Amino acid sequence: MAQARTNPWLVLVVLTSGFFMILLDTTIVNVAIPAMSAGLNTTLDQILWVLNAYILVYAVLLITAGRLGDLYGQRNLFAIGLFVFTVASALCGISQNATELIAFRILQGIGGAILTPQTLSIITTLFPPERRGAAFGVWGGVAGLATIAGPTVGGALITYFSWPWIFFINVPIGIAALIATFLIIPDVRPGRRHGWDIVGVILATVGLFAVVFGLIEGQRYNWGEIASYGITIPEVIVGGVVIILVFLFWERFQPEPLLPLTLFRERNFAVANWIAAAISFGMLSLFLPVTIYLQSVRGFSALTAGLTFAPMSLTSMLVAPFAGRLADKIGGKYILLSGISLFTIGFGLVTYVAGPDSTWLTFLVPAIVAGAGMGMTFAPMTTVAMRNI
Repeated sequence: MAQARTNPWLVLVVLTSGFFMILLDTTIVNVAIPAMSAGLNTTLDQILWVLNAYILVYAVLLITAGRLGDLYGQRNLFAIGLFVFTVASALCGISQNATELIAFRILQGIGGAILTPQTLSIITTLFPPERRGAAFGVWGGVAGLATIAGPTVGGALITYFSWPWIFFINVPIGIAALIATFLIIPDVRPGRRHGWDIVGVILATVGLFAVVFGLIEGQRYNWGEIASYGITIPEVIVGGVVIILVFLFWERFQPEPLLPLTLFRERNFAVANWIAAAISFGMLSLFLPVTIYLQSVRGFSALTAGLTFAPMSLTSMLVAPFAGRLADKIGGKYILLSGISLFTIGFGLVTYVAGPDSTWLTFLVPAIVAGAGMGMTFAPMTTVAMRNI
């Protein structure tokens, strides 16, 4: 196995730079919805697909992209994903209509899906077990920060520039990170040749696509029949679940499965994945309606709407590194428990205090509480999940 030719902390900086852009783009579009709708002269349904297309492709391709990293090298796939994402960002910025923008967002999602799984693989390889807590703490902190910083960064760019700049901002960062990838990240490869589970790839892709598509489009079709296709949203979702179950059954009998189910025998890994899914679902599902509420109901500018949740980003950024180090010393269980509790309380308060007369000060304390919870959740959660893997 190739040895790192540089400081692993420098490698971590490069990895998290690319990873930050990927997750930032899951929420940065939220605050730009009114501006994009007006600028492209299109409907809300089409603009929502600018957000949904990215998330859909990103979610569906993650498992397949992880195996590609095993086959062709994590650094190479990280670089390819970064290149695709950067080019797609530039194309998004010059889009002339909603159709073009949705197509380029799909390309962004492909790049993001290729890049993301390589980051954890490289970190696990380069950092010894006793130092992974701090490294995962940084990685988890960046994950949380990127997701909640999207509205703030997007609001500033829209206010002082225009909506295409929420995509153009990725280009110089992507170019710098791509150059640094080949200068700093070692080409670490597994010691044995991996196989390629084609059937598993097809089953996982189709199943995940059906479930995610059904959940995204359910409201649009009133959870009924999809136009004139003769199939309903519940049937799409149930069909996707059935295909995923077939995928899991298939994987049990593969000599080298695409998704090693034995990983889920490790209780911490299994529980941490369920926690990550629940938190991501709650966080992403809240940001979109709250952002629209702040601009459409309260009349906030894009910048003010973004700055309303800036305390959440700042608090998470400050708390996450300390939470990661503390998880190394005392274990992540109780830190994670405290973080989830604060996260739940904070987001519950956000929805509770939202009203027709709310100001940005109304959300200050809830944002700080939620930010502290996120900082104490993402870092130790990753540490707990990966410690015995």
